[in-house]
Amino acid sequence: MDPLAPLIDALHSEGRLRVWSLVITVFGDSVQHRGGRISTVRLGRLLGRLGVEQGALRTALSRLARDGWVTSERIGRSSVYRLSRSGLSRFTEATGRIYAPPRAEPVHEWVLALGPGQPGLPLGGSWMLRPGDADGGTMPPSCAITGTLSALSDEMREALLDEGQRHALEALSRDLDTIEGLTPDPFDAAAARTLLIHRWRRIVLRYPEPPDEVLPEDLRRPASPRARVARAYRTLSPAAERWFDMQNEDIMDMPCVPASHEWRFRSSQET
Repeated sequence: MDPLAPLIDALHSEGRLRVWSLVITVFGDSVQHRGGRISTVRLGRLLGRLGVEQGALRTALSRLARDGWVTSERIGRSSVYRLSRSGLSRFTEATGRIYAPPRAEPVHEWVLALGPGQPGLPLGGSWMLRPGDADGGTMPPSCAITGTLSALSDEMREALLDEGQRHALEALSRDLDTIEGLTPDPFDAAAARTLLIHRWRRIVLRYPEPPDEVLPEDLRRPASPRARVARAYRTLSPAAERWFDMQNEDIMDMPCVPASHEWRFRSSQET
């Protein structure tokens, strides 16, 4: 049995696959830090491992070029796609949110804020709950209460999660269960890491991230989602990067991964 089958089946079971979004994941995770360049042969081989047909990939690349994300050129006999300057700039904020390290310390102080545009988790009505050290956004609250969180029922923990977010985190957990049981070769490690970050990216860019203290118990065992993603990412990356290092007559080389790539999911104390 294909060891990646549960991951690939999950990818294709969620409705029509947006191949262009999957390509964005590859560029953000595996191309951005390697000079922003990848050959169509290597990209096609990677996405082919994930069940993406070559025609669908060509359509996705054409769309991304039309929308200003990528540019293409010929290098020898190879067609190469690069991130455009605009595409690179669009990754900046998203990269920080996707690869932020797991929180090292418990949340000791919380803010309950009322008012339009307040970030955080919905606590009923227009009240939003967030850690005291989290970004408060650009709009001042109409009212804010700061203090400790002394009680939170199981029902309230569930209410803090959007239904779509709950389902997405459950799917992530299933993917992580599969990944944590793998001993992949470099090609499969690159494919598995792509699937992991594709799912994680869609969660963190769509929903506010609940701190561990307010997650339902089943979503923080054996560890928080971000901590599990970070651990799986670190496990897969050495082998995955070896596949991106490989070259042969069909696949042109990519620039070597710089040391700056190592900051992903790591705190300043770890780097």
